[in-house]
Amino acid sequence: MQTLDIGWGEMAVGLLLMLIPFCYLWYIKSRLFKPTLWATVRMCVQLFLMGVYFRYLFVWNNPWINTLWVIVMIAVAACTFIQRTGLRRQVLLLPMFVALTVSAFLIGFYFLVFVLKMENPFDARYFIPIMGLLLGNMLTVNVVALSTYYRSLQREQQFYYYLLGNGATHFEATRSFLCEAIEKSFSPCIANMTVLGIVSMPGTMIGQILGGSDPDVAIKYQIMIVVITLASSLLSVVVTVKLAALRSFDKYQVLQSHFTYKKDKFNEMDMF
Repeated sequence: MQTLDIGWGEMAVGLLLMLIPFCYLWYIKSRLFKPTLWATVRMCVQLFLMGVYFRYLFVWNNPWINTLWVIVMIAVAACTFIQRTGLRRQVLLLPMFVALTVSAFLIGFYFLVFVLKMENPFDARYFIPIMGLLLGNMLTVNVVALSTYYRSLQREQQFYYYLLGNGATHFEATRSFLCEAIEKSFSPCIANMTVLGIVSMPGTMIGQILGGSDPDVAIKYQIMIVVITLASSLLSVVVTVKLAALRSFDKYQVLQSHFTYKKDKFNEMDMF
C-alpha cells in the first residue's frame, strides 16, 4: 500500500485550518496570538529543513555522522531545558547533557539491538528517529520534574533542614521532593497510557499505518515506543537529579539557591 502524498497546494489548504486559532486568539486579544503564529512558522520551517538534511543523512548513513547528529540534538535539548526552567546553566547544563546522553543511548540501543535485533543499530532510518523520539519525551518530562523538584526544595527548605538535623541522609531528606517531581511529571504520561487505543490514537501507530505497515506491526511498535520513552524519561530525571546535587548542594548538604536559580527566577520563589 502506497502512502498518499500531500501536494504543496493541498498543504496550503490544510494550513488554512490554523486560521481558526489565529482569528480567535486575535479576537479575544490573547497574548498567545503572536507566540502561536511564530511557533507555527517556526515549526513549518524546521520540519522542511529536517526533511532536507534527513535525506542526506539517509543517503550517507554513516555511523559517525549519525552519532554526531544525535549529540547535537542532545546539546540543543539540554540548552532548551535551561531556558525553560530558569535554572542556572553552570549548575544544570552538564548534568542534563550527561543524563540525556546516557538515557538515550542506553535505552535506545537496548531497543535497537535486543528488541529489533538490528545488525547495524546506527542505521539512520532507525537510529536518528528513535533517539529524537526519546529526547523529545525526556525534555518535556525533565522540564516539569526538575522545576518542581527545585521549587519544592526552595519552598520547603526549612522542612528539608529539619530532616537533616534529625539525622536523615540527603536522599531521605529529598525523597519526598523527588517523589512529588516524578508524580507531577509522569502523571500525564501514565494517564495517556491508560487510554491508548480507546480514547486516543497514538501518532507513531497512525504514521506507520498510513505508511503502509500492517496494523499488528504498528501496534507492537507503539507499545515499545511507550515503554522506552517512559523508561528513558525516568532514568534521565534520576541521573540529572543525582548529578545536579553535586553542584546545587554544598558539602554540608545546604541548597545553594543563589547558585541554582537565575536571579529573576530566584526572586519569584516563596521564601521562608
